[in-house]
Amino acid sequence: MAASPAYGEEKGGSSSLGEPEYGHDPASGGIFSSDYKRHDDLKEMLDSNKDSLKLEAMKRIVAMIARGKNASDLFPAVVKNVACKNIEVKKLVYVYLVRYAEEQQDLALLSISTFQRGLKDPNQLIRASALRVLSSIRVPIIVPIMMLAIKEAASDMSPYVRKTAAHAIPKLYSLDSDQKDQLIEVIEKLLADKTTLVAGSVVMAFEEVCPERIDLIHKNYRKLCNLLIDVEEWGQVVIINMLTRYARTQFLSPNQNESLLEESAEKAFYGSEEEDAKDAKAEVASLAKRKPYVMDPDHRLLLRNTKPLLQSRNAAVVMAVAQLYFHLAPKAEVGVIAKALVRLLRSHSEVQYVVLQNVATMSIKRRGMFEPYLKSFYIRSTDPTQIKILKLEVLTNLANETNISTILREFQTYIRSMDKDFVAATIQAIGRCATNIGKVRDTCLNGLVQLLSNRDELVVAESVVVIKKLLQMQPAQHSEIIKHMAKLTDNIQVPMARASILWLIGEYCEHVPKIAPDVLRKMAKSFTNEEDIVKLQVINLAAKLYLTNSKQSKLLTQYVLNLAKYDQNYDIRDRARFIRQLIVPTEKSGALNKYAKKLFLAQKPAPILESSFKDRDHFQLGSLSHLLNAKAVGYQELPDWPDEAPDPSVRNVEVPEWTKCTSREKRKEKVEKPFYSDSEGESGPTESADSEPESVSEESGSSSSSGSSSSSSEEEEEEEEEGSGEQSEDKEEEGEKRSKKEKEGSRKAAAGSVGSPSEEEEEEGAKKAKKKKAPQGRKGHAETSSEEASGSESSSSGSDSGSEVEAKRRKAPPSSSSRAGPKEISLLDLDDFTPPPPQPVPSSSIVSTSLVTDLEGLTLTDTSLAPALLSPAFGTVRTYELLHRMAGEGLSVEYCFSRRPFPGDPHMVAVQIQISNNTDAEVKSLRVSEPKPLSGMRIQEFPEIERLAPGDTASVVMGIDFCDSTQAANFQLCTHTRHFYVSIQPPVGELMAPVFMSENEFKKEQGKLTGMSEITEKLTLSEKCRSDHTIVQQVTSAANVGRVPCGADNEYRFAAKTVTSGSLVLITLERREGTMAQLTVNSEKMVIGTMLVKDIIQALAQ
Repeated sequence: MAASPAYGEEKGGSSSLGEPEYGHDPASGGIFSSDYKRHDDLKEMLDSNKDSLKLEAMKRIVAMIARGKNASDLFPAVVKNVACKNIEVKKLVYVYLVRYAEEQQDLALLSISTFQRGLKDPNQLIRASALRVLSSIRVPIIVPIMMLAIKEAASDMSPYVRKTAAHAIPKLYSLDSDQKDQLIEVIEKLLADKTTLVAGSVVMAFEEVCPERIDLIHKNYRKLCNLLIDVEEWGQVVIINMLTRYARTQFLSPNQNESLLEESAEKAFYGSEEEDAKDAKAEVASLAKRKPYVMDPDHRLLLRNTKPLLQSRNAAVVMAVAQLYFHLAPKAEVGVIAKALVRLLRSHSEVQYVVLQNVATMSIKRRGMFEPYLKSFYIRSTDPTQIKILKLEVLTNLANETNISTILREFQTYIRSMDKDFVAATIQAIGRCATNIGKVRDTCLNGLVQLLSNRDELVVAESVVVIKKLLQMQPAQHSEIIKHMAKLTDNIQVPMARASILWLIGEYCEHVPKIAPDVLRKMAKSFTNEEDIVKLQVINLAAKLYLTNSKQSKLLTQYVLNLAKYDQNYDIRDRARFIRQLIVPTEKSGALNKYAKKLFLAQKPAPILESSFKDRDHFQLGSLSHLLNAKAVGYQELPDWPDEAPDPSVRNVEVPEWTKCTSREKRKEKVEKPFYSDSEGESGPTESADSEPESVSEESGSSSSSGSSSSSSEEEEEEEEEGSGEQSEDKEEEGEKRSKKEKEGSRKAAAGSVGSPSEEEEEEGAKKAKKKKAPQGRKGHAETSSEEASGSESSSSGSDSGSEVEAKRRKAPPSSSSRAGPKEISLLDLDDFTPPPPQPVPSSSIVSTSLVTDLEGLTLTDTSLAPALLSPAFGTVRTYELLHRMAGEGLSVEYCFSRRPFPGDPHMVAVQIQISNNTDAEVKSLRVSEPKPLSGMRIQEFPEIERLAPGDTASVVMGIDFCDSTQAANFQLCTHTRHFYVSIQPPVGELMAPVFMSENEFKKEQGKLTGMSEITEKLTLSEKCRSDHTIVQQVTSAANVGRVPCGADNEYRFAAKTVTSGSLVLITLERREGTMAQLTVNSEKMVIGTMLVKDIIQALAQ
């Protein structure tokens, strides 16, 4: 009870004393005092010992800030709690401090030691928040402390803290620009960061602090391109804009040879055979001199990795990709952005405004790109005026002889609109259409003349201005229209329209000799009341009539000049004096008088009605400067293309010598060694080196020299793995036939020659073909997917032609189909038949040595079956194009991932390369030169091919250690005369090798890989993925994994380990009701896990 009076007294005190301080208006005093009272409660809660009360108080304070209310008077009470042990309270305190630290700098400085302690907190959110508050205190005295904090945070274990450090860099730079050199070091360090969380933030810091230091980007260019798809949307926009500028300085223009190519194509089309024969030598010589444009693989990498972002839900990302394609892509490929931009027109009016500004600029240069979407730019009655005017602009830019009638019908409707600005813009648009398309000029002119009788003065005025411009093109034919317009001078009051009519009559006064003096007489009467622009044209009309018809107009001209002599506007007074001296001859007038007629009545060129967006493309599309058509603060010019391409090797990342063979790698080798069986280790080299061309499908992928995306490889590799689930059934068959085949096999093995394909390939191919006759429908499906995933537009034709070649090869029987070799045992074959060993250690536990020796002598008994059985198994291997025969000047190179251990180094992925010589000359000294892979990557070159005869094909194997990354491996492919820059990019599923383990081992390992190492996604299975066999087949086609036995019927388990680091990758697929399923991937390599989930879901959903 004692508290009650005290509370009343306090309340009374606060209302009487507090009122003048918080509000002078008696009516509002109550509100202010109640706010004050509520703040008192909050202060009490913040001072209490209970964390729950503090938390409640902080929640209410943060809610106040979110509603826009001022909570700055609580700063002292809140800042005390920065040392609170409760994590939740601490987080909210930091949220508050970030908001008010800049306003209350003195109080914030008192707590700076607490913020510094917060930088060491075990919780990453607290460390990040402390750095954010510290960088928000904008006092020069703490710059060294901020610098130290940023450097420490840049090396933090948490990517979130490193991201915050990147955000703090521009704040510190704006506070003290002298720190630039130290900040650049931090930026360089953060640019090398491989996490998607940091990428966008550090590129923003780079753009703010040192955009001119393009050398910092070289080593990180490929990494940024590959991370782009997974970066947050804000970061994507920043990175794309930066990479657009970077690409303009580092690559050649893809459209530089366009005109030359068009000329040669036209010549080839129209030239006769005789002429072709005569000019053959000359053409060969010119082609030899002129270098054909070959797109840099890094240029293609950027275009390919940004293309999927056109489907982003964020309009800014789509706009950023669109501007990148407009500025960097070959003309043939720019069209892909049109559909994405048209999709954005369904968004809010603000988004529409920005998009239409950019479309208007694009449609001037690339009109054909938007023509199919003409109807999307038709105007709706609900559109705001600025959107209507922009759509009109686009429609006018897209107008051509085929669609002009449709567009003019639309314009006819728009003229009836109630929106006067829009109607005026429509009339101008009609004028532009008439100027650009000669055949509709008369129609447009007649339509505009009809508008002269419109009741609305603004419509008439705008029509007059446009007609004036059109009449200048052919005035002699339209004297009637000039007479009609002369009559309008009595009614039209809009100054611009009156001035236009007077100019027309003066300019073509010879066509209307009777009307012109009368118009001058009327205008002389009202001269003093006219606007300045009209007065100037009256003076001009008087001068022209004086020179052509001085009898009738001499006195009128003198009268008008005298009126103008005493006008208030000095422009008009000066013009009157100047014209009097020029046209009225006096003793002082001099020589100019003779040329008066030439000066006034000279033939004037007709005005060109151009789009206001014509010259805007020198600004980078999507930028504020482009929107305003004026250079904004901080805008960086888009560089011009270089004349010669800078050295592409600057983007290669060197591998330090000391990293090439470390104790860590030796440990990896020890772990990995028992994974492969002895038989595989022996047969690996034979197979890889001796595999023949028939084993590789010739299906073309992307026309670029870099590899296609990982999704494209899934379908192709499906069939390679398809038989793996059923291999166990073949074991019994093998046992029965073994004794018969042994004798025959040894006989044929003796007859085999060096260089023949290994027998294990044929045997495996025959077995797979026996179990499933590769259906044509699946093959067709695989080809389709490869076309969709290819990096460029032109790849589909390559794919089709490639499949024809493949079909021919399939029909032709392999030359050495029955030669013998050692037999390979696929571990997948034994998966379901042999119970899994307790640990995937010694090779003898998987395949016994006696079984190996038994299988080594096997061969195909029926040689006539060999071609048919061998071809489908190897025809399904997915091949990628490394070098197109056009780019390689007759040399074509393809590659595939054989999923076999690379001989000599288990940490490398084996890549089988097929080189074909399509020229008439012998190619010598084929080799890999100067491999400059990214940091940590290693490339084992194939042995040099001394000579390759015309029409011949050679197959070799090279090993690449991709360092568990899908980044491309770049190298030079050299002949005795040429060097070609090429790159191989692996699908994520090819970076691993299968592991075989028991169910208990799987569960034990899975238990270790939880939390951030576990990725779970729900999916819907497609129609064809209903049977166990198909599901297993689809998963093993997407990734090189081994099946793990599982007790549950509705669950499938797979295991693999990454080839480089040996990190386990565990996959669990659980079928739910109907077609629903849940996919879980456990791996300490989070990036690989995320990409693998996408690939498997894609394989199962197709």
